[in-house]
Amino acid sequence: MIEVKQLSKSYGNFMALNDVSFKAKSGQIFGLLGPNGAGKSTAINCISGLISASAGTININGFNIDSDAIKAKQSLGLVPQELALYEDLSAHENLVFWGSAYGLSATKLESRIQQVLDDVGLQSRQKEAVKQFSGGMKRRLNFACAILHKPAALLLDEPTVGVDPQSREHLLQAIINLKQQGTAVIYTTHYMEEAERLCDNLAIIDQGKIIAAGTVDDLRAQVGERDLITIQGQFEHEETTSILEKLGAEVLENSAQEIRILIAEAPKRLTEILSLVEKNYGKVSQVSIQQANLESLFIKLTGRALRDAV
Repeated sequence: MIEVKQLSKSYGNFMALNDVSFKAKSGQIFGLLGPNGAGKSTAINCISGLISASAGTININGFNIDSDAIKAKQSLGLVPQELALYEDLSAHENLVFWGSAYGLSATKLESRIQQVLDDVGLQSRQKEAVKQFSGGMKRRLNFACAILHKPAALLLDEPTVGVDPQSREHLLQAIINLKQQGTAVIYTTHYMEEAERLCDNLAIIDQGKIIAAGTVDDLRAQVGERDLITIQGQFEHEETTSILEKLGAEVLENSAQEIRILIAEAPKRLTEILSLVEKNYGKVSQVSIQQANLESLFIKLTGRALRDAV
């Protein structure tokens, strides 16, 4: 289990993390969902012991990261955003290096290397130099290195950023398999569809603070059975909010270029809404409807989309 209590990290007057608490039990995936710069990587770096927290406690598999650092880190696997690979070595040679660093015995190491290569779909490419790999293949090997020693707890910091669809699917399925084997996983991402697919529990973090937490269903319930309508164009928007609210909409954003609302039965109501907007407020150039999800909740809580909050 990974347990984080009242974690804070400051750099001078800048508070990167502010009183953050969460935990991942064995066989669970806990997600930290938030935009770039929200504090996700800072949390991962504190949990792994790469940087020291300003306040709070971190326990990994029952061991404190400060007072029992060696035992805590022996229980931990880390997949950082930056690749931790030797480009001139082959995939197999990289795994031999990391296996030796973990202290795995030579008799067990080779069979374990073949297992993790199979897990990430790289067994047939193991003798090739890493510098010949695509970005997605390097991400998969980076993941394989982190799980080589069968850690009880695993930290994944945006492991699918910039990868191709095939590599993404290999990684996501491997993570699900680890969960089923009893691994406690912390997973950071700004891809809400990944969070919804993988995570048993998650927290939405923004500007170093957790602004919502619970199961995916708990968080969806905060939005309700409504759809998100995004309307783009050129608008005179001073009174748009009150008019749309009279239709039963919750206005999340109302600017001169974009209107975002949550409303029930959006497909049935769309013609009425667009007619009202164009008649009274300006020209519509583009419109989209999506089922309410974690992105909708982030907009509701912050007034920004995850893609905008960089």
